[in-house]
Amino acid sequence: MEQGILRERRVFFYVQHLLGIGHLARASRIAKALVERDFDVTMVTGGLPLPGFPGEGVKTIALPAVAAGDKGFSGLSDAAGNPLTSAFREHRKDLLIDAFRRAEPDIVIIEAFPFGRRQMRFELLPLLEAIAAMEKRPLVATSLRDILQERTKPGRAEETVELVKAHFDLVLVHGDPAFARIEETFPLAREIEDKVVYTGLVAPPPPAAPLETFDIVVSAGGGAVGKELIGSALEAARLLPEALRWCLVTGPNLPEADFDALAASAPASVNLFRFRQDFASLLAGARLSVSQAGYNTVCDILRAGCGSLLIPFTAGGETEQSTRAERLERLGLASVLPEEGITPPELARRIETMLALPRPDIPPLDLDGAMKTAVILGDRLQRGGSVRPSRSA
Repeated sequence: MEQGILRERRVFFYVQHLLGIGHLARASRIAKALVERDFDVTMVTGGLPLPGFPGEGVKTIALPAVAAGDKGFSGLSDAAGNPLTSAFREHRKDLLIDAFRRAEPDIVIIEAFPFGRRQMRFELLPLLEAIAAMEKRPLVATSLRDILQERTKPGRAEETVELVKAHFDLVLVHGDPAFARIEETFPLAREIEDKVVYTGLVAPPPPAAPLETFDIVVSAGGGAVGKELIGSALEAARLLPEALRWCLVTGPNLPEADFDALAASAPASVNLFRFRQDFASLLAGARLSVSQAGYNTVCDILRAGCGSLLIPFTAGGETEQSTRAERLERLGLASVLPEEGITPPELARRIETMLALPRPDIPPLDLDGAMKTAVILGDRLQRGGSVRPSRSA
């Protein structure tokens, strides 16, 4: 009987990825854990489609796709690259609210907002208002990475706090407080501390033994901004001993013409791939990872325990990756190379230095954030957290 009741618990999970795949990948790990805990999960995705996400067992509703207009997230475009029209925004908003009503969820999870994804206010604020108007409302949670983009515009933090207090029951911080605390990158965190719950880092499970091994694994995340890193790595490989084996993973978003040009110029020691399903296993067998400092890639590195050279993404004033990379460097878990330092000679020099070091000692950080998120939400529902009076009650 209990299993039957558990399967009735419904989750409505909103995720909007704009440039890379990090937000969608982390949310997909959480969704998988929720399914394994017998939740019925509907994930609403709003970005360009990516094969393999969100994964088996998760119901998916794809809204008309929206992407970042540029690397600095300053604008939005549709799948064809055109700026969003008012009619497009209105249509997406209507589709989202209709999907929510049909799902009849016990839990609504909104990835990043209101701490991020302000560009999606045109549909998320109406969704929150629709939830607020219900007689019996679902539990509402925001799903956050542990280190936030630091905001400098006056009033932004205050507005975020106001929205959290008005609409959210939980602020799920997917991190280990021993590594990073939300108040370190969100100055008004104490005003909502009664809603904050740390889940642990959403890392993959321990990887299987690698089927093939490489000395150096270079990865560019989603691939939209990694062409320079991959190109420099190809040239760096020519400057280092030919005996070193390289695996370069460009990511799925790199344009086909760019991938073909890189593949044609790759030396014999370099293997070039768009995507590797066994990426975590490759890291476990590698001597060194060279990558940007995104949340998911760092979780993969921490799980694998390999050495790491991190090149933080900083376009458009982004601070989150730099903060994460510097923190890892202070712990002796990585070396940091600024984006402007990506030249083949400097990359080769840094890789050679890192390869001479022993594998780092990884501290006992909590890497089980996906399953702990599912447990936290299940416990909250069991305590009756899914039924809240409406504002008018």
